[in-house]
Amino acid sequence: MHAVSYLVLARKWRPQTFSDLIGQEHVSRTLKNAIDSGRVAHAFLFTGARGVGKTSSARILAKALNCEEGMSPEPCNVCPACREITDGTSVDVFEIDGASNNGVDEIRELRETIKYLPSRCRYKIFIIDEVHMLSTSAFNALLKTLEEPPPHVKFIFATTEPHKVPITILSRCQRFDFKRIPLQRIAARLRYIVDQEGVAISDASLAVVARKGDGSMRDAISTLDQVLAFCGQSAADEDVVALLGVVDRRLLMETSAAVFARDTREVLETVRRVDSFGYNMRQFCQELIEHFRGFTIIRAVGRDADDILDLSEGEMAELHRQAGEHDLPTLQRYLTLLLKAEGEMAGSGFPRLVMEMALLKMATLPPVVPVEEILARLAALEGVIPAGAVASAPPVWNAPARNESASRPAPQPAGQAPRQQAPQGRTEDPPPRTTLAAASPEPAGPRDWPGFVAYVKGKKPMFASVLEKGRPLSVTEERLEIGFAGGSFEFARMQDKETLEELVRLGGEFFPRKPEVRIVSLAGDAPDLPPSLHEKKSLDNARRMSEIRSKAEGHPMVAASLRIFGGTLEGVREKGPGKGPARQGS
Repeated sequence: MHAVSYLVLARKWRPQTFSDLIGQEHVSRTLKNAIDSGRVAHAFLFTGARGVGKTSSARILAKALNCEEGMSPEPCNVCPACREITDGTSVDVFEIDGASNNGVDEIRELRETIKYLPSRCRYKIFIIDEVHMLSTSAFNALLKTLEEPPPHVKFIFATTEPHKVPITILSRCQRFDFKRIPLQRIAARLRYIVDQEGVAISDASLAVVARKGDGSMRDAISTLDQVLAFCGQSAADEDVVALLGVVDRRLLMETSAAVFARDTREVLETVRRVDSFGYNMRQFCQELIEHFRGFTIIRAVGRDADDILDLSEGEMAELHRQAGEHDLPTLQRYLTLLLKAEGEMAGSGFPRLVMEMALLKMATLPPVVPVEEILARLAALEGVIPAGAVASAPPVWNAPARNESASRPAPQPAGQAPRQQAPQGRTEDPPPRTTLAAASPEPAGPRDWPGFVAYVKGKKPMFASVLEKGRPLSVTEERLEIGFAGGSFEFARMQDKETLEELVRLGGEFFPRKPEVRIVSLAGDAPDLPPSLHEKKSLDNARRMSEIRSKAEGHPMVAASLRIFGGTLEGVREKGPGKGPARQGS
């Protein structure tokens, strides 16, 4: 008993006429018109992705030119010539694989064959698939024959990579670019096939199979063949999804619904289910990106999105329903978060965590306030604030109190302008630095620790910053004792011989009696000891900022702004002369 060989669906349902070509109407119409008008070129180049009908179109064209019923746009598929071409047994139609016959010797043999007339058909036709695989020598050997072939010869080339074909070959051919087939057209063809085969399968499963084809009819039909081999004459949706290893569209819909509902628990549950099903987390993220892209396009163009999105009718209806009234800026922010997460997954060892954090951020993303609403709130704010109220008083500069003890200016070197005296009570602030290369400034003001540090800062600012961290344990004209935290950088710096000598020299310049200098190591915080200038500045700044914050919170405009906009005062910044208005955080 002879076993009957199984004919796969991709071969069984291969297009046999131009009318059977799905999604390539621009090619079939041009070829049919050319046959009708008798303007058939001697060389054709069919380009496009895999499985979109290039080789099938070449066979249909060969049958149309050699049909025994006469040259016709639609071959009869009944005469011996048509049947032989369909079966691949015609002696006058040669199908050559360019990948395995890519040498110059094969092309020379082809040129010898061209010289002879067809045995039975009207034309001798050479179909070279994957023509870009030919070597440079083979292309060169083909050039002259391709440009001026005998009248009984036609060339049909097919390739997925036309950019690899030499321009000298391209210029001698009529080029036809085959398009990727839309998902709805593939799904419709699959529905026709399963109906003819008597298979029970839902439209949702056919959409999954069509999407797996990625624009290729042959890939989609081969995938359908695999599904039928697994499921038999009845294919359940769960079996199809499990077999193909794709993300269930229902899971995508549930994820987006959880994000829109701001349900963080359900968001984490969907990620758990994706992980338990064994789906690749990065693939799930990519599917989710495509899913939210659909929402974005729907909100951007409305019903015109049906022509842009490659989805089935049921999926489009579900997207339109779920998109609802979600605004476009929010959807764009969702897409940005997903794209960032997909990029991070490539180099992360925790893809599930990346996915969870992205979805949680999407579910808790604060809404974008429209500009119109902000303007309306500002108008309401203007109506609340009294007409005479201002955000802050204009800056007023008061001259510092004159230091009576230093009212008489110290002697100045010749050619140097008189120096301003430091204001009383602010001796911790350093005096302005001069940019003139003149003699060292003379000590001014009281002979105390702040005055000494200010004097040092005028000569050596970096050295003064170290002294500011020290505690003045004893400061007299005879003794200068400074304490530093043991083990600190400042204490180590003061232990340096040259640094200590510099301190002695500066102390002798500032204090009339050249006091004895001593550096002491302190342990702990030592709260009972005098504070350092650095600590005093920090305390003064904290006290001043607290007063400013209290004034800001009590100001009517700030209070009204916080109430209308629902904000909180995060921080304040002191305003100074020439700095512009102070800013309050919101």
